[in-house]
This record gives sequence, structure tokens and C-alpha cells, in this order.
Amino acid sequence: MAKTKWAVDTAHSSIDFSVKHMMIAKVKGTFHKFEASIEADPTDLTTADIKFNVDVSSIDTRNSDRDAHLRSADFFDAETYPTLTFHSTNIVKTGDDEYNVTGDLTIRGVTRSETFSVAFEGQGKDPWGNEKVGFSAEGKINRSDYGLTWNAALETGGVLVGDQIKISLQIEAAKEA
Repeated sequence: MAKTKWAVDTAHSSIDFSVKHMMIAKVKGTFHKFEASIEADPTDLTTADIKFNVDVSSIDTRNSDRDAHLRSADFFDAETYPTLTFHSTNIVKTGDDEYNVTGDLTIRGVTRSETFSVAFEGQGKDPWGNEKVGFSAEGKINRSDYGLTWNAALETGGVLVGDQIKISLQIEAAKEA
């Protein structure tokens, strides 16, 4: 298949994350507003060009006070840095329909190279004849690498918020005409 443009269907896609809380549990969240540009042959992602822009203010951890704190200068500083971005720089096939996608991730004005494991989940036509593809991605980053260093020490030892963030994406995209 030729390299074509794909429009991400945000109603059927998600960008989720989780982080350790109090060193004993995980808090999960999502970003509701994002856009992506994908130019790819879905059967061979090695030549793909993938870009994501995520609206930081759309963060949702199901707790409005925590979400407001995450938008503040203690964390994302959404007023100064309203967008997280990712742009692929290298893609390596690691197995059948599996890839390591490396790219420049920018959070809070800091850009670092990060790698995500990506799987091509399949391709088909919806009931209206639109060609669709699906991908999933998993990765881990350290929030402190991006200046997200706010924390609080616990009386029993350890910290309130873990450094490692697990990121999970589920993407459905439609072939552009």
C-alpha cells in the first residue's frame, strides 16, 4: 500500500496516562483534546511521518482540584505551555505489525527523544465505506526530565507523586480523500 494521509478520529481514540500515587496506587488520566497528522503506509510504518499536538488544558484525572493543580505552574504550566507535541524521527519494525517509534516529545518547553512501542491493530471499512486503520502505543517517560518536578515527601517515606509516567494511546484514523 502507498503512503497516504490519515485523519485521526478523536471520538474513537484516546491518549491516557498513569502515575504512582503515594507509592502504593496508580492515578489514571486522559487528555480529551488532541490532533494528529499521520502520513503512512499502515502495513509498513517504517517510512511514516507522525505528529501529535495535545491540548494540556484538556487533562482529566476525574478530580477537578487535581486537574487544576496539574495545569498550574507546579506541573504543566498550561498558560505558558499550552501544547504537548510529538514528532516521529525514526521508526523500526520489531515484529509482525509491531514497531518502535522514536520521536521528539516536547513538554513544558523541553524536547527529548522518546520511544514508544506501536502496534498496527488492523484495517477495514466502516458501514459508510470509509477506510479505517487502528494503532495502539505504549511508552514510559520520566516527568522530571521535562521539568515536572513538584512533589511532597510522605511521613512514612517516599513521595506523593511518582516520576515515571506510563502513556497509552489507542488511535483510529480514516484515510483522507
